[in-house]
Order: sequence, then structure tokens, then C-alpha cells
Amino acid sequence: MLSKKTLPAGMARHSNPQYSAEMASSGEILVKELDKRASGQAFEVILAPDAKGEIPLPPPKEKKEMSLEEIQKKLEAAEERRKSHEAEVLKHLAEKREHEKEVLKKAMEENNNFSKTAEEKLNQKMEANKENRTARMAALNEKFKEKDKKLEEVRKAKETKPEGEN
Repeated sequence: MLSKKTLPAGMARHSNPQYSAEMASSGEILVKELDKRASGQAFEVILAPDAKGEIPLPPPKEKKEMSLEEIQKKLEAAEERRKSHEAEVLKHLAEKREHEKEVLKKAMEENNNFSKTAEEKLNQKMEANKENRTARMAALNEKFKEKDKKLEEVRKAKETKPEGEN
């Protein structure tokens, strides 16, 4: 069974017939024509399996013996990194809390300003309504006083007229 493989990393697809001929002659590649159509041709390119096979892995490096002092230094460095990271996290959290406090304070100030503005507008409207009501009441009182004067004048005129003229 022939295996289909993609081109290796360093090998580019070439349209150069000389390059293709070299590979075909060396036995590294086999080209099999599949279809011939009006829209084009289809080929299957079969590469020969690697002659070398799998590359053996180098043996693992032997770890050198570490002295107690080196181990202690590494532990201290790790502890220092841990403390530094913890301090950084705490600093970040403190900044976040401070930002939240500022946002909350700003929201409260805006709410208080809105409340004060709304209260001032309401007081202005109530004052304007009170003034309008007072003005209307004064106008009505004036109107009624005028009517009372006219009525009084009519009564006096009626009383002063002799009885026979009615």
C-alpha cells in the first residue's frame, strides 16, 4: 500500500519540470494521473518513505548533584517570587477597590446633585404656583370688593330714593 504524505517542511512545490524529473528519477516521488477533465487534471503524488527511519532521541542528560546550598538558594528565590507575586496581586486588588470606591463616590455625588437639582426645581414650581394662587386670590378678592362696593352703592341709592319712585 502506498502512503500519501505532504511535502516535508523544507521542500516547496515547484512547477520546474527539471526538479520534478530529478525527484522522479531518484525514486523519491511517484506521480499517478487520476483524472483528465476539461476543467483540469488531477494527480496523486506519492512520496517514498524515509530511508533513515525514525531519528533516535538522544539519551536524557544526567542531572548533576545539587548541593544543599544551591537547593536553599533555589527555595529562597522561589519564596521571593511567591512573595513578589502575592504583593503584586494585593496591590492590584487594592487599586481595584480604590477604583470601585471612587466610582461609588462619584455615583453618590451625581445622585445627590440630581436630587438637589430636582428638589430646587420642585421648590421653584411650588413657589411659582403659590405666587400664582396668591395673585389669583388677590384678583378675586379685588373683584369681590368691587362687586360689594357696587352692591352697597345700589343699596344706598335705593334707600335714598323716595319710595314712590320704585
